[in-house]
Parts: sequence; C-alpha cells; structure tokens
Amino acid sequence: MKVTRNMVDKDLRGRYAVGRILARCFHTGWFSLLVFRFSGAILRGKNIRGLVCRERHIPSRNGGAPIRVRVYRPTAAIGPLPVMLYLHGGGYVHGVPEQFGAIIKGFIETAPCIIVAPDYRKAVESPYPAAFNDCYDTLLWIRDNAASIGGRTDGFIVSGHSAGGGLAAAVSLKATDTGDAKIAFQMPLYPMIDDRQNSASAVGNDAPVWDEKANRMAWSRYLDGVKNVTPYAAAARCTDYTKLPPTITYVGSLEPFRDETKIYVENLRRANVPVEFEVFDGAFHGFDVMVPEAPISKRADQFLMENFQKFAQRYFP
Repeated sequence: MKVTRNMVDKDLRGRYAVGRILARCFHTGWFSLLVFRFSGAILRGKNIRGLVCRERHIPSRNGGAPIRVRVYRPTAAIGPLPVMLYLHGGGYVHGVPEQFGAIIKGFIETAPCIIVAPDYRKAVESPYPAAFNDCYDTLLWIRDNAASIGGRTDGFIVSGHSAGGGLAAAVSLKATDTGDAKIAFQMPLYPMIDDRQNSASAVGNDAPVWDEKANRMAWSRYLDGVKNVTPYAAAARCTDYTKLPPTITYVGSLEPFRDETKIYVENLRRANVPVEFEVFDGAFHGFDVMVPEAPISKRADQFLMENFQKFAQRYFP
C-alpha cells in the first residue's frame, strides 16, 4: 500500500516528513539498538506526576533475570481496584514502560485501577519467547499478588499498544487456553500480531513512523531462530477465538497493521466475543502518541477511554 502525504489526515500532515524519516531509521538494526539503549538510560525510573509510582523486581519463571516492573496507582481511591497488565510498544525491539506515562495516567484517571507495566526483554538482545515469557510471568505475579497491592482478584485487564498490543493478545490467549488467570477484558491497540505480513495494508506500505520494511526488520529480530511460529508468538495465527475475552481496539487506516487488526476483530465477532472497534481514516501508526494534540488523536483517545470506562463498569461492578 503506497501512502502519499495527501492520504494522511490533514491534522497529521505536518509530521509526515518526520514520520517518514523515522520509519527509514527503523529499517536498520543499529537504530533500534540505539533507541533501546537511549530510551532505557534516559527514561527508566521516571515517575508520573499525580500517581503513586513504585518499582519492583519480580522473579522470572523461565530462568531469566528478575523482571523490572512499574506499579502505578491513584493517590486516593477506595479499593480494592481492578488491576491492568499494561505492555508498552516498540516493535518488540525497544521501549520502556515510562514512555507511555500519559496513556497510563489516562487509564487511571478514567477508571481508577492499578497498572503493572513490565520492562520486558527486547528482541535486540533476547528474541521470542523472552518478551512473551516476561509479560506472562508478570500476569501470574499479578494473579498471586493482586490483594497485597490493593487490587481485585476476580479478574484482570490486559492492554498494550503496537508490539505491546501483540503481546497483550498473546498473553490473553495463553491465559484463556490454560485457565491460569481470568481476563475480564483486553485492549490490544493497533496490535502487531501477524508475522506473515501478507495483507494489502502491509505489502509495500511506506507510511510514516512504521512501514513494511521496519515491520519486517522487527519481526525478523523477534522471531530470530524460531522454526514454528505459534499464536503465542504471533496472535494472528490463532484458530480458536471462542475463549478470548471482550476486546477494545482501534487502528489507523494507513498503517501496516490495519488489515490484520480488522481480521482479528472479525474472528472475535464470529466467535461472539463482544468487541468495540474503530478505524481512524487517514491515520498512520502511532498517530495518537506522535501527535496527541491533533483532533483525530483526541477522537481516538475519547473512543478508547469511553469504552474502557464502559468495560470497567460492566466487568468490575
């Protein structure tokens, strides 16, 4: 899918050139490694004003190093509160939870909850299943420790953006397959879920921020050495959607993940899973994070937070 500047929403066009440069940078492994090193060094430990912020190191159940997790909660709320596992984006190759502080704060202010966000291992150093294992281990830690951090124990929320959305979908799938933890609902937002990259929106995509070449590079890093790609590695390979939880998601019309997200939603609906879904016309990948002040980004945030509040009230009465 070829993407021209005129196809982009008018309020996002001012970032078109910068977004194309950013996408080209992600075509190279060295840039991802640089971002991985830089973001970690600069942002680790940064707190969110107005929230209680804690850091813990929890054990890995798969022989990895202890997992650094950030725990966020409102300064004053009557508990116990719902607990959300939030998984940050970054193409599986870079990023830290602290980059998504505004989103985390938005969730907590919309419907009081506790958010646990792991700094999972990245594919520049540790390919699949390292990140998935860290995220799933964090879910199991939440299950076992929810009461001690002031959370509810009758169900959990799993959410994430981009690669974090892909991890969220995979974690929810395993949790429902095994019965290890009850997922009240999930929010895999513009999720990175299909390693095959053969949809119309992915093939030849040259949109700003994240395009076909960046996508292929990231998947090759994440699945390096993997012979058999399972749904826990790439959630679009799932064949049974019947046990998956109610879902909120959205995607931009110009990004590589448009079609895989739409197919994922169609499969959920065929399985009679409740879904709230929106496609934002003229939006490239990560538009709401890159240009949060744009009207289309504000509409996306409104869609997300209104449905998050609705689901929180419905599934955590």
